[in-house]
Amino acid sequence: MRIDVLTLFPDAFRGPLDVSIIKRAREDGLLDLQIHDIREHATDRHRSVDDYPFGGGQGMVMRADVLDRALQFVQEQDGPPGLVVHLSPQGEVLSDRLVRELAQNERLVLVCGRYEGVDERFVEHCVDREVSIGDYILTGGELPAMVLIDAVARHIPGALGDEVSPEEESFAGGLLEHPQYTRPAEYRDWQVPEVLLSGHHAKIEKWKQEQRLQRTRERRPDLLDTSDAQE
Repeated sequence: MRIDVLTLFPDAFRGPLDVSIIKRAREDGLLDLQIHDIREHATDRHRSVDDYPFGGGQGMVMRADVLDRALQFVQEQDGPPGLVVHLSPQGEVLSDRLVRELAQNERLVLVCGRYEGVDERFVEHCVDREVSIGDYILTGGELPAMVLIDAVARHIPGALGDEVSPEEESFAGGLLEHPQYTRPAEYRDWQVPEVLLSGHHAKIEKWKQEQRLQRTRERRPDLLDTSDAQE
């Protein structure tokens, strides 16, 4: 899978995406991650990428012409043009369902906005999907892009080293994940549920499903409205 990122701050991606699962996926050739500096496609000597909004208002707006040139440059490289995703608080809220849908694409192009946003003409004519990570405002689209990359990369075959892992995590099947325990089996009178130590696989699976349902009812009952995993 290939993911291209258009950003004004390429250095923001240097650390978080160079460790753990993302690092291994890149080293193993499972994920081709390319970061592109939008300013390289400005045409004036000041490398301007934004301007004052028509009609007045606070802040600056990222220019459609600069963004379009940057996008064309990326899409003219090898491979399919990719699905263009604009990270925006006005977009569809990122969910497990949406992550799985995005992970089916051979290529994603993520556009990170800044300032008061991007010229709407770029969104109308160049963007395929708008995605938000929640109902709050961040300084720019870089952090949401990193969240999306991390979530999507987990669904690349082979990235986790265990094909079953993504299906046992929270939100798989519309439910939260069951509680997890490890050694020591007893600590400060804190006990591990006996069933997990029993070695009885059928009983353990039954306990896990019961716990997933109970935890979802208690913490995220809204998920049960759309879940297929009802009792």
